[in-house]
Amino acid sequence: MGKRLLMGNEAIALGALRSGVDVVTGYPGTPSTEILETIVKEIGSGDRKIHVEWSVNEKTALEVAAGAACAGGRALVTMKQVGLNVASDPLMSLNYLGVAGALVVAAADDPGPISSQTEQDTRRFGAFAKIAVFDPATPDEAYLMIADAFACSEKYHRPVIFRPTTRVCHSYASVEMLDDLPRKTPLGFDKAGGRWVIFPSLAYRNHLQIEKDLINMADEFSTYKGNILSGAGKLGIAAGGVSWAYTKEILSGISAEKHEQCKLFKASTVPFPDKLALEFLSGLDEVLVIEELDPVIENELVRLCGLHHLPVKIRGKNSGDMPKAGENSLALIEKKLKEFFGDLTPSAPAPDLPPLPVRPPVLCAGCPHRNSFLAVKEAVGEAVRNGIIKKAVYSGDIGCYTLGNAQPLDMVDTCLCMGAGITMAQGINRIENDTVNFAFIGDSTFFHTGIPGVINAVYNHSRIIIVVLDNSTTAMTGNQVHPGIGKTVTGGAAEKISISAILNAVGVRHITGADTFDFAAAKKAAADLIPVDGVRALILKGPCIAVDKSTNKTPCEIIGDSCTGCGLCVKKTGCPALSLEKNTRPSAAVIDPALCTGCGLCKNFCASGAITGGRP
Repeated sequence: MGKRLLMGNEAIALGALRSGVDVVTGYPGTPSTEILETIVKEIGSGDRKIHVEWSVNEKTALEVAAGAACAGGRALVTMKQVGLNVASDPLMSLNYLGVAGALVVAAADDPGPISSQTEQDTRRFGAFAKIAVFDPATPDEAYLMIADAFACSEKYHRPVIFRPTTRVCHSYASVEMLDDLPRKTPLGFDKAGGRWVIFPSLAYRNHLQIEKDLINMADEFSTYKGNILSGAGKLGIAAGGVSWAYTKEILSGISAEKHEQCKLFKASTVPFPDKLALEFLSGLDEVLVIEELDPVIENELVRLCGLHHLPVKIRGKNSGDMPKAGENSLALIEKKLKEFFGDLTPSAPAPDLPPLPVRPPVLCAGCPHRNSFLAVKEAVGEAVRNGIIKKAVYSGDIGCYTLGNAQPLDMVDTCLCMGAGITMAQGINRIENDTVNFAFIGDSTFFHTGIPGVINAVYNHSRIIIVVLDNSTTAMTGNQVHPGIGKTVTGGAAEKISISAILNAVGVRHITGADTFDFAAAKKAAADLIPVDGVRALILKGPCIAVDKSTNKTPCEIIGDSCTGCGLCVKKTGCPALSLEKNTRPSAAVIDPALCTGCGLCKNFCASGAITGGRP
């Protein structure tokens, strides 16, 4: 069938299609997002009948997939590693319940982290939940391994976790396309005398079977093609995931007499392939373990050495030989391998390159969130100056708007996890009840996990102001659809769920809204809610610039030499389209027409009226 140059996530998606997947659900989250999007693209150009959806959150996605798998289908769920936290409740129970078909959870880990709150290791979660985990090292291996994950799930009738990491998800490789595997037609839901109802007595019996299955899996994984043993000698190197690919690349450039007297062990699965690992450890003096995040492989090797009284020194994260956090890099692994081999030859000097420019994350020019934050900030500032309130605390959430914590906005004081802004604001107010507590939440996050927090606030008589930043998309992960847009991931029409109607339905009695690009109206709407008691909500609407298709965007511009150089437009907004030209006296504001979208926010802070154009 030929080769295709594929991103890792694309390879995973095509591997799932090759495996005959019937239902694909998920929630956007970097680095996993493109898996589901690729499936949508591929089925759109063919005649495959597959249900694909962005679900409202990862828990919902897993439960939909669980239903499909219990009805005999092959289901795939996609999410990032912190999304697995949201899905953990049904996943833990589903392993005890089992599936009739197959269910694979693609949970992408994010070493670094690059775009996450945590560096958690999904291999740990798999061991904790007693669920098998497959850990690919490259995009081409991921294409093949996802089929193995489906086969394992179908054989043991249990969910399986597929755990790519960021560099596997987002790197590219030339992948050999293979024929589709034989597809089984789902038989439908069989009530099976109550098999699908998880009572304690059934959980006990199933737990015993799970333990037996894990032993069988570990034995099978010792002959699995994804777990590799090669070489001979007194030294050993064990690695997994992308670190295996890095290690192989580095070893190819190290003196042959060094690494050819060394055993290599690739460990790609949970449960651990004990028999193959014991064969690896046999006759060794020392082992260096190279892996990202937790010392999973390292701990398993230490366990085997202790259990079988093997005098092998295991070096890795626990011994301080490898870093305990962050990504592994080629340079780091080269350094560690040379130290391990006692190679004192200096590495080739790095090229003398100029330093990269510092690029702190910032809201885009024209981002509606900047307008929303400043409207609330100005309204609060006036309320404090007028003695209406003492101070305000701003609880944020997960999304582009988390960047509101940076100067000069300084409008996000807390950010914990999806939906936590609304609930943390309630807790802060219980301790400091003379503070006005704002909770900022995006439209997609509101549907994800914001609604229960609103209900909790109403039910428990909280005093908070919920600010919904409605930019008509799931912007941070690439502008995916959500229930408030009226369109599904495949482009079909859907019921457009009203955030205002939901707020009203759960008992929020003070709801107002404004166009966030109408700065005066947005500021007034925020100011009007400040003295009101109880739970109140402000919905500030304005499209993300990435989805705004209006054609009448004209950049703002400075009128001649009328700028006084006060710099308020820059100091107040922090808009990347604005800067101060320091070579003039006084320093004059400069607007970059290539970046400016004409939102007009800067005009609200120009005392001399020197800015024209843009929105009226």
